[in-house]
Amino acid sequence: MAVGDMAGALSSIASGSTLDVQPAGTEEWIIHNIYHEDDIELQFYDGANVITFDSELGSGTYSRFSFHCKNALRLRVKNNASSNKLIGYDGVISKT
Repeated sequence: MAVGDMAGALSSIASGSTLDVQPAGTEEWIIHNIYHEDDIELQFYDGANVITFDSELGSGTYSRFSFHCKNALRLRVKNNASSNKLIGYDGVISKT
C-alpha cells in the first residue's frame, strides 16, 4: 500500500477481546474514525503496557480524530459488551 491509501477494517470482536489497530512492519497510519456496535473502551498499547483513555456505552463513532499508530505503538478497541460485536476503523497510511 502507498502513502495516502486508506487503512481500515471491520471485524466481529468477541466479548472482552480487542481489535488491534496495528500496521505491519514500518507502516504508520493516522486513524480518523472508529465505529462500534456496542460498549467499548479505547486503549493505547505498546505490546506490554496499556493505557485505557476513554470508553463509551452503546453504539456510536469516534469521528474526525487523528490517532497515530505504528507497529509498536497502537490503538486497541476493547469490546465491553456481553457478546460478539462489530468494531471498525478507517484512516490513511502516512508512512510505508
